[in-house]
Amino acid sequence: MAKVIIIGAGGVGTVVAHKCAQHPEVFSEIVIASRTRSKCDAVAAAIGKPNVSTDTVDADSVEQLCELFRRHKPDMVINVALPYQDLTIMDACLACGVNYLDTANYEPRDVAHFEYSWQWAYRERFEKAGLTAILGCGFDPGVSGVFTAYAAKHYFSEMETLDIVDCNAGNHGKAFATNFNPEINIREITQNGRYYKEGEWVVTKPLEFHRTLNYPNIGPRESYLLYHEELESLVLNFPTIKQARFWMTFGQEYLTHLRVIQDIGMARIDEVEYNGQKIVPLQFLKAVLPNPQELGKNYHGETSIGCRIAGKDKEGKPMTYYIYNNCSHEEAYKETGMQAVSYTTGVPAMCGAMMFLTGKWNKPGVHNVEEFDPDPFLAAVSENGLPWHEVLNGDLEL
Repeated sequence: MAKVIIIGAGGVGTVVAHKCAQHPEVFSEIVIASRTRSKCDAVAAAIGKPNVSTDTVDADSVEQLCELFRRHKPDMVINVALPYQDLTIMDACLACGVNYLDTANYEPRDVAHFEYSWQWAYRERFEKAGLTAILGCGFDPGVSGVFTAYAAKHYFSEMETLDIVDCNAGNHGKAFATNFNPEINIREITQNGRYYKEGEWVVTKPLEFHRTLNYPNIGPRESYLLYHEELESLVLNFPTIKQARFWMTFGQEYLTHLRVIQDIGMARIDEVEYNGQKIVPLQFLKAVLPNPQELGKNYHGETSIGCRIAGKDKEGKPMTYYIYNNCSHEEAYKETGMQAVSYTTGVPAMCGAMMFLTGKWNKPGVHNVEEFDPDPFLAAVSENGLPWHEVLNGDLEL
């Protein structure tokens, strides 16, 4: 039994809190903390259990984070705040002797660029402190990496190509809305793409390459190549991979709105002056777009996320492998009040914390999820609302 602090009370934080509360045998005490305590209180009230409490913290402040950690003495921090805050939270964990888990890698506020180098630089300090930091424990990154590790463990002697495919076939009825934090979402999609090929990173224009892929129980959807952070760690941890790519679906209406947002300057992340005040256009846009937390009520359809892998099986013969999960927006909302995009990130975050706290993923240092045993994690994910499926030697379409 252990105590955790969940930093962040958005859609993902709400799901993490709900799922942790379902396992009092592991999470004996749960503290939800964010800058706005009323948001935390609303989540705690919806859960309605005495072992769930709330607090307030500015996650940009190491001093405030340390005050929070010293007050509550948690065994682990589950960071589902903004990616900008990863390093301050890791600094506070080191200062206070707390283990760490997040769902997205660090990126600086002033440039739309994300990579693991900033967090990997903490490896030696966490190892010397005897603390574990688990990076990227959402779905993608997260389950996608564990899917890859599972394939390597059970099916492949060599994995040669990896394509991570992410489809949201849901409909929320809004003209334009993002499924998670609009600022992070738009920054991710509008930057250059990248994919790995024969030891090199190939840079592409934003959404330059696309093709139609078929998704289980959904059908054909136009899928666009973009860069995603788990590719960076997966090609290092599985060096036989010769090509690694990430694909995500977007509807034409979404892309039209996105193009207009860029054309009129609302995707800018630098400051502009308005009525004597400095504002960041993308942050202003975030304030007027629909709140991702409030999309769930009218969301229909499902997501489908998985890994399509080709290579050589354990006997050296050619093999293809597709492992995936489909998640219903309606079912996610019934259980947690959040839509499937938040649900598919929050469930794995809880499961990763469970793995650490039950001794299955306890390894001092800073580690990506694919460095741990995939079997107990995937069993937990399946048992907690995200069952997964396999297709052996099917057509990968890629």
